[in-house]
Amino acid sequence: MRLHLLAHAATAAARAARFPADEPLDAGGRRAATALAGELRDPDRLLVAPSARCRETAGLALPDRTPDGDAPEGPASGDWAGRAPADLDPAALGAWLSEPDAAPPGGESLAGLRTRVGAWMDGLEGAEATVVLAVVDPPVVRAAVAHALRAGPHGAWRVDVAPLALAVLTGRSGRWNLRSLGQPDR
Repeated sequence: MRLHLLAHAATAAARAARFPADEPLDAGGRRAATALAGELRDPDRLLVAPSARCRETAGLALPDRTPDGDAPEGPASGDWAGRAPADLDPAALGAWLSEPDAAPPGGESLAGLRTRVGAWMDGLEGAEATVVLAVVDPPVVRAAVAHALRAGPHGAWRVDVAPLALAVLTGRSGRWNLRSLGQPDR
């Protein structure tokens, strides 16, 4: 199986380095996602995370395709949703950045995200030639790459994921390989 993970296009929150809420794409993100139309390989299955930014990215990049199901949602930001790191308690932010089990108040930890995304990946079914495209939040791409490389939750912090980055993983059920990570070919 080939699992293509496409990070959503840019949002105002991402450009301002704020924790995401359920915001739509900004004008630049809409232009960039629209420019992908016709450039992505038509997948056997299209899965889209439930956030507005992921749904909008999928609709613009694959306008003739209806999603076949849901991809994992990004980590819950809890009380930090919509806030910039400078507006947060420095000790709590420091713990979240350095301790995989630390979570924003009411949110999800990095370890929890990696476990959830890994279980989703390992539960995907399909033949060897199946191509699944999932439009997701960048932290989901990071967690998937860390799971594939068995890097542990700290490994997810070592993966930079820009808007519309595309990670291609091959394998299935506990045996995944990273084939590529970059921008879609244009």
